[in-house]
Amino acid sequence: MPHDTDIARLALQEERLIFDAFDQGTAWTLGTRIKTFSEEAGVALAIEIRLGKETVFFYSMPGTGPTNADWARRKRNAVELLHTSSYALNLKLDKEGTTLEAKLGLPLRDFTAHGGSVPLRVRGVGVVGVVTVSGIPQRDDHGMVIRALAELCGVPLSDVALD
Repeated sequence: MPHDTDIARLALQEERLIFDAFDQGTAWTLGTRIKTFSEEAGVALAIEIRLGKETVFFYSMPGTGPTNADWARRKRNAVELLHTSSYALNLKLDKEGTTLEAKLGLPLRDFTAHGGSVPLRVRGVGVVGVVTVSGIPQRDDHGMVIRALAELCGVPLSDVALD
């Protein structure tokens, strides 16, 4: 996998995918768009959106199970703490040959750097929440979130999608 190319593209996503405002209504729209994209792709995801530290959207599609919700929780915990996508964390740690546990002392039971969780940023404010999905390979989980974020932020997907 082209780590350096993906890492550069992930940094671009964080720069470009910024909302002017984000509230519970935006969370509903984002969550339902991800659900629609998942159904169109024929995949099942657990979808979680947090605003601050409050879960404002959660949907576990038929075909997912409790482990998907737990993966989402662990991914989200890492993103809430470090304010970067879980996929970017995964690639950076892999490149360094380390883990969240080794580098920061974070327990594997509660934190993971596995793709599918992305911080929600508001222009002039910063990170206000996290959107997380779990159910398909990590790069695809991440891509599903990015597709919906690009649409809602008015950014052409081709400008920010992973190659």
